[in-house]
Amino acid sequence: MNKRNPLAKVDGFLAKQREKRRNKVYHPFWTIVQKEIGDHVRSWRFIILLAIISLTCLGSLYTATMSLRETAVADNADKSFFFLRLFTTADADTGLPAFITFVSFLGPLLGIALGFDAVNSERNKGTLSRIMSQPIHRDYLLNAKFVAALIIITILFAALTFLVMGFGLFMLGIPPTPEEFLRMLAFLVLTVFYVGFWLNLSILFSVRFRQPATSALAGISIWLFFSVFFSLILNLIGNALMPSADATTEDFLGYQQFMEMIARLSPSQLFSEATVTLLMPSVRSLSSFLTIDQLIGAIPGPLPIGQSLLLVWPQITALIAATMICFAISYVMFMRQEIRSR
Repeated sequence: MNKRNPLAKVDGFLAKQREKRRNKVYHPFWTIVQKEIGDHVRSWRFIILLAIISLTCLGSLYTATMSLRETAVADNADKSFFFLRLFTTADADTGLPAFITFVSFLGPLLGIALGFDAVNSERNKGTLSRIMSQPIHRDYLLNAKFVAALIIITILFAALTFLVMGFGLFMLGIPPTPEEFLRMLAFLVLTVFYVGFWLNLSILFSVRFRQPATSALAGISIWLFFSVFFSLILNLIGNALMPSADATTEDFLGYQQFMEMIARLSPSQLFSEATVTLLMPSVRSLSSFLTIDQLIGAIPGPLPIGQSLLLVWPQITALIAATMICFAISYVMFMRQEIRSR
């Protein structure tokens, strides 16, 4: 009696599975998402930005590990949350800033690069009217472009974060504690929202302007304004409104609160305050002006992760709100625009 070859059964099963995948009908939304992810990953601008972000972050990580290995014999207070210092340690000798500084500076460029031609490029190539002539909902296109870019951003920064963890574990030989791991995950989620804000802003410009060069220039201009010129304007406002020497404590306190409120209009300031608080548990207040009443009864020591999240919850909420506002404006503008075929 001839027995059937077991490999033939395996080949038959695999052939059936391949046939099922070929015949499977995907939802139009996820079809557009897959197409957009493929276009982004194969584009040269994404590859160039990925190389720049990866090299700079790895450079800062290497210098941080070298300096941390020299100070690994610190006292117990410094050894607590030692692993988190990989993200916040800068090297004074080489001049390389910390990992979070690179993410704060280069992350917006990634968001702008993925969204500045999301809609107007389709319009200029004449493919927008062809897509809209298909039996799909109109908002699928805009939503799919946002979701595809957000998936790429999440995967990229998740890979960078876990690469930092693995590299630090290999170089330092000190594993992260569960609380350190949770803080790094919170940092990852916050980074995705921060870059997502710039992504939505660039998508808004791509809906508003017809030319991709104009939308890219508008996004980069706003990024440069908040990165370079906003602090200069803030210093001018602070010098003009500074109370006199004979002012009361309430005047100085009101002045400081007003300046901090203006500074937090910048997304990079919100991201910086939130990341520093999450990755440095010793930070107990985000205000530079503390009264004696606020210091009385304060217990010295690092904050637990729940208290750190409560401390930066307004900053996180502001970033999420700014992201949603930009997306809502671009959504309404796109739904009201007239699309004509060439």
